[in-house]
Amino acid sequence: MAHKKPNLPQKICAACARPFAWRKKWARDWDQVRFCSDACRDGRRDQARKARAT
Repeated sequence: MAHKKPNLPQKICAACARPFAWRKKWARDWDQVRFCSDACRDGRRDQARKARAT
């Protein structure tokens, strides 16, 4: 049976607006975390979204 972690805090990504959950590596910096991934932080998701739209 898979281990479920239902009580982890969540935030909404500032770039893609998707929810993402707390990770242990963010334990010290959780208040400053704004993006769900490196791609969102670097703006690669926005660039890909704009390229698909045109």
